[in-house]
Formats: sequence, C-alpha cells, structure tokens
Amino acid sequence: MSKIVKVIEVLAQSDKSWEDAATQAVSAASKSVDNVRSINITNMSAKVDNGKIVKYRINANISFLIKKKK
Repeated sequence: MSKIVKVIEVLAQSDKSWEDAATQAVSAASKSVDNVRSINITNMSAKVDNGKIVKYRINANISFLIKKKK
C-alpha cells in the first residue's frame, strides 16, 4: 500500500535557538495541516545586532501524510 506525502516549505525564526525555530515551524504547520511526519532543515541563518545573535532563522521542508478518499 502506497502513501501520499506532501512537502511544504516553512520559514521560521526564534529569539532563543535554531531548535526553537524548528519547533515553531512544526507548530505553525500543524495548525494548517494534519498528519505532520517530518521536518528537514534546508538552511539556517541568524540576524546579528551589535555582535550578538538576535534572531535564529530556518528554512524547512515539512512533510505530512495525505489521507486517501474512501
């Protein structure tokens, strides 16, 4: 039995860490789609102000399972 999986790109940021940004990305995607299965971080960057990181940013691909119609 095959499964249909869709992938969306999500951008997220956090004041705390890249891990927190990833958590926020999954949380935001889960509000719009069901059955989130995985996250793949494709890019990490940060905004720097006065020599300190002030925003941790990620680009991520989030996959979710599509349910078949009956």
